[in-house]
Amino acid sequence: MDNSQLLGDFLRTRREALAAGQVIGPRETLGLSREEIALLTGISTASYVRLEDGTERHPSERVLGSLVRVLDLNRPATARLWELAHPLLRPRPETGERERISPRLRRLVDTCADTPTLLCDRLMNVRAANCLGTALLDGLGHADNLFRLVFLDPAAPDFFQEWQHIAGAATESLHTVRGQLEDPHVTALVGELSEQSRDFRRLWAGHDLVTDAHKVKRLRHREVGNLTLICDLFDIDHVPGQHLVVFHAEPDSPTEHALALLGSLAVTTV
Repeated sequence: MDNSQLLGDFLRTRREALAAGQVIGPRETLGLSREEIALLTGISTASYVRLEDGTERHPSERVLGSLVRVLDLNRPATARLWELAHPLLRPRPETGERERISPRLRRLVDTCADTPTLLCDRLMNVRAANCLGTALLDGLGHADNLFRLVFLDPAAPDFFQEWQHIAGAATESLHTVRGQLEDPHVTALVGELSEQSRDFRRLWAGHDLVTDAHKVKRLRHREVGNLTLICDLFDIDHVPGQHLVVFHAEPDSPTEHALALLGSLAVTTV
């Protein structure tokens, strides 16, 4: 039996083990089909079938990294998967820790005192935020990742008054990131959102995709009410993949006064 068939047998065995009742993420799996594994992995059903049938011999590092997560493989099983798929390569080690934020960048974020400012990476993980940025997202679930916030927080459609546009733009952005970057963390995020959000699955598949990303964001904050904010993104040249997300209001507008109130509330609650 050649390595391609061994790989297929390994994947099928692990999938059937999951069907016996192991846990992936927040739910217990009662029987994972090839289609479900493909969806969670972020590949087509046909591609996954070829892996199990032994007709696909060299899955990419991205696909392998996602299979490790979806099949809930421990370290020895991960090593075995890589040995079968790419005998001459070793599995890429998990990074675990994110890159540290430089003091200069953190000072830059904090100096934007009058505008909510976030420092985000490619996957829209919020790496740093100033006082107003933290106050703007206070009380929302998944405020540490803007993609998860949009799709996984039940309060998101109320917070984002034009949620459909926000969700469409977020999906398009994640499509772009996945096309540019071979990273298992991207695939893992797509799998997580696909598993937990019906809206994300629909948009990711291209149904009713909204690509009209408005620069003006209309938000409804639980303490200061409606906000109309202009959103600008600034790339940081010396830190590829990181950018500043700055929300600002028109001068002397109701939103500018609301932000001033939000800032004073944030200071008094510290």
